[in-house]
Amino acid sequence: MSLQIFLQPVVALILWTLVIWCWLYATRIPAMSKAHVHPQSAQSPRGDWRQKLPENVNWVADNYNHLHEQPTVFYALMGTIALTGLQSSAALGLAWAYVGFRILHSLVQILGNRVIVRFTCFALASLALIALAIATVLAIFSA
Repeated sequence: MSLQIFLQPVVALILWTLVIWCWLYATRIPAMSKAHVHPQSAQSPRGDWRQKLPENVNWVADNYNHLHEQPTVFYALMGTIALTGLQSSAALGLAWAYVGFRILHSLVQILGNRVIVRFTCFALASLALIALAIATVLAIFSA
């Protein structure tokens, strides 16, 4: 399997993160303007200014943050697999499953934030990531 094909899910999740970044600013800036929230007030670590924005605007921002949490493990794991030459069709399938569930998680959170559905997407993505990690650990430590 070529390295380019194996890294497609990584690039797809990076692109998705950038889509959410654009969505974040496309919604947050107009909402802050409409709510008369001065940009300098965003420095508050308490996030009091967020209470002045509609929930759905904050959901986009929250999701953008989520895309910088667990996916960092995915990126490191995929890099490890690529560097060690452990690419396989099973790993690729798990990687795409992870990315698919993360994208679905984003859409659920941003478009309606049904927590049980969002949690299910997160749990399924996590299971794919765990399976990918276990397979990688077994391959590396059995070498």
